[in-house]
Amino acid sequence: MPAKIKIDTGGSIPIYKQLTDQFEAAIRSGALHPGEMIPSMNDLSASAGISKETVKKAYAILRDRGLVVPKQGKGFFVARDPEGAKPAVLLLFDRLSIYKQLLFNSFSEEIGDRAEVTILTHNQNLDLFEYYLDTHIDQFDYYVITPHFPLDAASQARALKLLGRVPNRKLILLDRWMEDLPGNYGAVYQDFQEDAYEGLMQGADKLRQARRLVTVTLPASLYGSQVCKAVRKAGEKLGLPMLFTTDTPADIRRGDTFILLNSQLDWGVADLARKIAARGLTIGRDVNIISYNEIALNEVVLGGLTTISTDFSEMGRLAARMILDRSLAKIHCPFRLTRRSTF
Repeated sequence: MPAKIKIDTGGSIPIYKQLTDQFEAAIRSGALHPGEMIPSMNDLSASAGISKETVKKAYAILRDRGLVVPKQGKGFFVARDPEGAKPAVLLLFDRLSIYKQLLFNSFSEEIGDRAEVTILTHNQNLDLFEYYLDTHIDQFDYYVITPHFPLDAASQARALKLLGRVPNRKLILLDRWMEDLPGNYGAVYQDFQEDAYEGLMQGADKLRQARRLVTVTLPASLYGSQVCKAVRKAGEKLGLPMLFTTDTPADIRRGDTFILLNSQLDWGVADLARKIAARGLTIGRDVNIISYNEIALNEVVLGGLTTISTDFSEMGRLAARMILDRSLAKIHCPFRLTRRSTF
C-alpha cells in the first residue's frame, strides 16, 4: 500500500477520492507492483479510522479503472497490466473561451470513455499554475497544457521551469509550442506570427485590391503584437498602407480591409458593422472584414464572416490520438484562410 495513507477529514475532497488518488498514484509510480495485494477493506478502515463503506467505494472505483482486480476469498490485487487501464488525463487550460470549448469538444469526442479526464484553468496566472502542479503532479498519466502566460522574459523563464517538472512522457502542450523546453514531449501548436502571415497571403489576390489594411486589436491580447507583425509583413509585401488601432476607427474609407484580432461577437464585429452601415458602405463590396479565429457562428454572421484561424477541432483530436496511441510528437496544426462573404 502507499507508504502512508493520509486522510484529511476536514478537507473539501471526499475521503473515498483521497483514497483512490493515493492508491492510483502509488500504482502508476511503481510504488505498488503488479500482482501485489493491497489491504483488505476491514484492515484499511480500521487503520485509517474511516468507514468500511468508504473503503468499499474507493476500491470499486479502482477496480472500474482497471487498476486493481478482486480475487475470490483473497482480496484485491494490483492489476497485472495497470498500463492497460484508462489513463488519467489533466487538461490544464489557460481559460475556457469559445475556442477552448471547440478544442475540448473534439478532444472529448475522440478520446470517448477511454480515459478519465479532469479539466482545470490557470487563467494565465503562474502562481495558480504552480499550485496546480504542486497539488496534482503525481496523480495523472498525461498533462495536456495550454502554456499561455505573460510574454516577458521572467514569466517565460518561470513557465519553462514549471513545465520542466512534468515528465516528458506525460506532457502535451496545446496551441503553443515552447521551443526552449527540451525533451520528447508532445505538442500540437500554431505559430502565431508565421501562421497569420501565411493565412493572410492565402488571400493575396483580394488583398492587393485593398486601399488600406486596418488592424483592430485589444490592448490585453496576449499574442496581438505577434499577429500585428504578421499583418505588417503582409502589408509591406503587398505594398499596402496600414493602420493599427485598439478601437474601430471613425474614419472608414471605401476600399478598407479590416482585420479584427481576438474580437468576440459582442465586440468589434458589431461595432464595425454599425459604423460601416452609417457610412452607407456595403461589407464585402465596398469594404472587407477578416476576423482572427474560427467558430461555427462565423458561417452566419454578416452573411458569412471570413477568418484566418488554426483548426482548434483538429488540435483537440490530435492531442487525444497521442494519448490513445501512447505516441507523443510535435505537430504543427493546420492554419487557413476561410473565405466568406465579408472578403
